[in-house]
Amino acid sequence: MVEIIAYQERWPIEFQQIAAVLHKGLENTALRIDHIGSTSVPGLDAKDVIDIQISVRALDGEFIQRMQALGYQLAEGTWRDHCPPAFQGPASEWEKLFFRPPTGQRRTNTHVRVLGRANQRYPLLFRDYLRTHPATAQAYAELKRRLAAHLANPDLYPEVKDPAVDLIYFAAEEWALATGWQMGASDY
Repeated sequence: MVEIIAYQERWPIEFQQIAAVLHKGLENTALRIDHIGSTSVPGLDAKDVIDIQISVRALDGEFIQRMQALGYQLAEGTWRDHCPPAFQGPASEWEKLFFRPPTGQRRTNTHVRVLGRANQRYPLLFRDYLRTHPATAQAYAELKRRLAAHLANPDLYPEVKDPAVDLIYFAAEEWALATGWQMGASDY
């Protein structure tokens, strides 16, 4: 079951605590550590799961070993992000690693993406757009609440949500062009 809860003031603090441990353990293999997803948008209702994006030079064995030394578990399978319609470019732009948290740590989804790829930029732009467009963020929260309440199969939640996320992303791309948006400094 997917449960959407009211925004929690503790989410950014919990991200900072987890990011500090990651930063220390990963050293220079982590180029950026960012708080992404709904918990990174003040006032946005969300699942009580902190989404973390670690940006790296390459998805390689050394990085995996460092994450495993910190207690993270690499999720099995080949991981790719959802690719928005009409994307022009190689499929490798959407490859990533996905890690489950160490035993005893709060729930997180840790996404590892190559710096500069489309899937590394997407969640940062999406987050920043929602932070500056609170009405869109609230409409998105309502969509998530309704999906969580009415989907018979909760495993379909991300699959059904992705096209709506793309609609927001396309608006965010127009906003980025109009405002000159660029990725800011890393969150940690």
